Amino acid sequence: GGDPKTFQEINEAYDTLKDPNKKQMYDQYGTSDPQQMGGNPFGNSHFSFTGDPQDIQDIFGSFFGQGFAQPRRRQNRNISIGYTVDFKDVFNGIGTTLSYQLPSGKREIIDVRIPAGVKDGDSVRVQGYGDDSINGLPRGDLIIKIRVKNSAGWKRDGSDIYTNIDVDLLDLILGCKIPLQTPDNKQITITVAPGTNPGTTLSVTGYGVPNVNTSRRGNLYVTIKGKTPKLQQQELEGIRKIKDGINLRTK
Repeated sequence: GGDPKTFQEINEAYDTLKDPNKKQMYDQYGTSDPQQMGGNPFGNSHFSFTGDPQDIQDIFGSFFGQGFAQPRRRQNRNISIGYTVDFKDVFNGIGTTLSYQLPSGKREIIDVRIPAGVKDGDSVRVQGYGDDSINGLPRGDLIIKIRVKNSAGWKRDGSDIYTNIDVDLLDLILGCKIPLQTPDNKQITITVAPGTNPGTTLSVTGYGVPNVNTSRRGNLYVTIKGKTPKLQQQELEGIRKIKDGINLRTK
């Protein structure tokens, strides 16, 4: 359904591409017709054919616009692989050795470091370790897609981490100090002031996850959950007397 003149020109371009003598004549004189040595059958356009399939695309691109032609590939393709890290490893980063197969069939082994602060779904790019199938082109890149395992009892939001701890109601009344192990195996102490209510959230500065760009660490947040102790009758009577005394003072 196209213009007959245009398709005639395309056929002539194909003939020139397939015939080495016509190709040489066209490259030198701008035409493959000996009787038109002073003219150009393709208007003001000029092609230099190399025999590469890309020349076909160049022909169509010249006749139908640049939107038809596809750009030449400048490097081999990138390769994507997955890698799973434990939640504790995002605090300090982790070095690991990866082994993966290239499309060419060769096996690649590489030492890489997963930076501190990566999130589930992040990607780490390693330049020059991708596909190498096409000789003469630079290798593609290796894209490592990160999956972070969940850690029981901990939740992450950006660079901050959250957890809950159960505290005996009597300890909330009297106040206490509670040891806590962070996901990266550091031991810290949470100070619960006397009279702390259940549901209170306490913060510890600088014990969250590092920011992957700035290395600045977020905060750790602990929400206090009250736990009722099991008491004997004599102990309950003692608490009842204390309660009655408090009620008398507040009247």
